Amino acid sequence: MTIIKRKFDVVIVGAGGAGMRAALQLSEVGLKVAVLSKVFPTRSHTVSAQGGIAASLGNVTEDNWHWHMYDTVKGSDYLGDQDAIEFMCRQANEVVYELEHFGMPFDRLENGKIYQRPFGGQSQNFGGAQATRSCAAADRTGHALLHTLYQRNVSANTQFFVEWMGLDLIRDAQGDVLGVTAMEMETGEVMLLQAKATLFATGGGGRIFQANTNALINTGDGLGMAARAGIPLEDMEFWQFHPTGIHGVGVLISEAVRGEGGYLINKDGERFMERYAPNAKDLASRDVVARAMTLEIKEGRGCGDDNDHLLLKLDHLGADIIKSRLPGIRELAIKFAHADPIHDPIPVVPTAHYMMGGIPTNHYGQVVAPYKTGPEEVVTGFYAVGECACVSVHGANRLGTNSLLDLVVFGRAAANQIIEDLKINPHHKPLPADAAEKSLSRLARLENQKDGENVAQVTDALCKTMQTYCGVFRFEDTLLQGVEKIKAVAERVGRTEIKDKSRVFNTARIEALELDNMKEVAVATMFSAEARRESRGAHARDDFPERDDDNWLKHTLFFSDGHRLDYKPVRLKPLTVDSFPPKKRTY
Repeated sequence: MTIIKRKFDVVIVGAGGAGMRAALQLSEVGLKVAVLSKVFPTRSHTVSAQGGIAASLGNVTEDNWHWHMYDTVKGSDYLGDQDAIEFMCRQANEVVYELEHFGMPFDRLENGKIYQRPFGGQSQNFGGAQATRSCAAADRTGHALLHTLYQRNVSANTQFFVEWMGLDLIRDAQGDVLGVTAMEMETGEVMLLQAKATLFATGGGGRIFQANTNALINTGDGLGMAARAGIPLEDMEFWQFHPTGIHGVGVLISEAVRGEGGYLINKDGERFMERYAPNAKDLASRDVVARAMTLEIKEGRGCGDDNDHLLLKLDHLGADIIKSRLPGIRELAIKFAHADPIHDPIPVVPTAHYMMGGIPTNHYGQVVAPYKTGPEEVVTGFYAVGECACVSVHGANRLGTNSLLDLVVFGRAAANQIIEDLKINPHHKPLPADAAEKSLSRLARLENQKDGENVAQVTDALCKTMQTYCGVFRFEDTLLQGVEKIKAVAERVGRTEIKDKSRVFNTARIEALELDNMKEVAVATMFSAEARRESRGAHARDDFPERDDDNWLKHTLFFSDGHRLDYKPVRLKPLTVDSFPPKKRTY
């Protein structure tokens, strides 16, 4: 097969907030940039970020970046790298004002300043009173961010490859990254995109769980590509279960509801979070709220005929507040829960939401990992930002509205680093002769497999395995069983067959390729979770209920080849300020 080859200065895989923020920075300095996206850019999953973007503007309550940094370190359960956290929190105000100047339509206070709302885990004065730090555009902040960045990229002549899927990384014998292979989803055409720099901004992989808040496109594609290319995946045991997914559907009900004054109740009408987090109550860190809800249900205080969910009450806020500040939430509740929150509470349950782990990077967006064996080092030509990356600012648990901040801070930082790196390495490196072989072999296997398994059935088995054996609470026996079961599912993935070989939109092929990526994410998650014998942040083990800083204050690295685990220390030293030493986390 003849493969078309195209050359760019930078290839970006993913057109969400992180990818488009990086693309804008690169295109504006005149670099030739290609952005691949499985969907139209403004439909990327960033559109689902509802509540806001964190920045210590101090427009409502006194605030500063030191307090924001403390909250983020504490929220991470001290697994976050404090140099990266300082970098993010110090730049937060600047990037938000930059978005404002780009034309992002933030809500306004009466004095004209950007509207801010309270969110979970945010405090004043290092754990004191509730802070008001989340800059919001109603409850559609991610939507506003995507449209703003897309319009700026169109003006900057960024080239978008819409409905294209990245297949595999291209690496040479030294381990340098030289671009990607990619497929046009409608036609099945494979193309080789050669680049001086390759940036992954492919988002999360929440579709590995049966109940999740993620879009269908969130299949961990960047992580699968990296794992197959020999890059380890970092901290994959840490998955955030958002406290408020709509019961039976999984659609996200933003923390903004609780930020505006909504609260959770059990079947007795009790505001139960007061028992678990007496100070922060419903605005405790997400892992704390999700575990409290799970315990309420487990102990028989759940709602409904099956006692399997809880209720989010916001009718007391009044119709005007709900219609002006939470219009999208009301629309979702009516459509998916058949409950108008002006009158009725919303049935909710903790739901898989966000991936704290990912491709290991430094705070310049450079991928930092050993190649095959050897010391950790920068992987030349390879960068990652956003949810697919593990920088690690979120550690064991992400604070709400730090995700959009992560996207724009590190999207911009990675682009600036690429600009500097290309001054030193301004030319394309020669491609290996077998640059497209890995992708072509995978496609040939799918085409030629006879009497194989159905992709949808194997995908369902993978998701059920993750949901059953690696959920909010984890147990030794179920994790051990989960490791064996996910290994068996992974073997089945290698025997899948495309039952429908028609070329109409290539849906069957895309789903099979996505399953390859989901397998890598799921296996890394299960193995990493079984190995970490402590409870920290979102990783809660019944057999090891306490955090163990003596033995487990370290990042997990999972290598797909051989299912090998390694570890590296948490970076506890910030860039310029004193560190925040680990202590007991209370809210």
